[in-house]
Amino acid sequence: MAQAQNRRADPVDERILWELRRDASQTNAALAARVGLSPSATHARVRALRESGALGSAHADVDFAALGLPLQAIVAVKLRAQARPAIKTYAEKVSRLPNVLNLFFLGGQTDFLIHVVTTSPEQLRDFVATRLSMDPAVASTETQIVFDWVRTSARAAGFDDMRGPIG
Repeated sequence: MAQAQNRRADPVDERILWELRRDASQTNAALAARVGLSPSATHARVRALRESGALGSAHADVDFAALGLPLQAIVAVKLRAQARPAIKTYAEKVSRLPNVLNLFFLGGQTDFLIHVVTTSPEQLRDFVATRLSMDPAVASTETQIVFDWVRTSARAAGFDDMRGPIG
């Protein structure tokens, strides 16, 4: 994704982003109708949002179980203190592993959360034991099985709801 240029999106840009977050596969004409702009104006705004870095690529929701990959897990990884200077190198290496869907670099006791998908508990065990735990940079791992995933973006009406007070 392009480097964000720290410009605040106006309300129309935010509506476009929200609608694309809700359904990135909609046509430009459908998006234009939802945000109340002409298709050409909508296309120009989407292009500008991409160029600014505010909008990255669209993603598909894939049913991994339907593809023979029914088991998802989140693996917490803590690196050895001596490995911390090479944290970016570790992240790049892990992000290229074939079973890795997402990689989160954290502050706190855990350095990374790694979202993986596998064919079975045995493949998950082997992945964690050989691809993660045996890395000399790793101090410890803890694996949590994902039972289900619920998309939550529809709970808010837009970004202003997300910026508002909690409670």
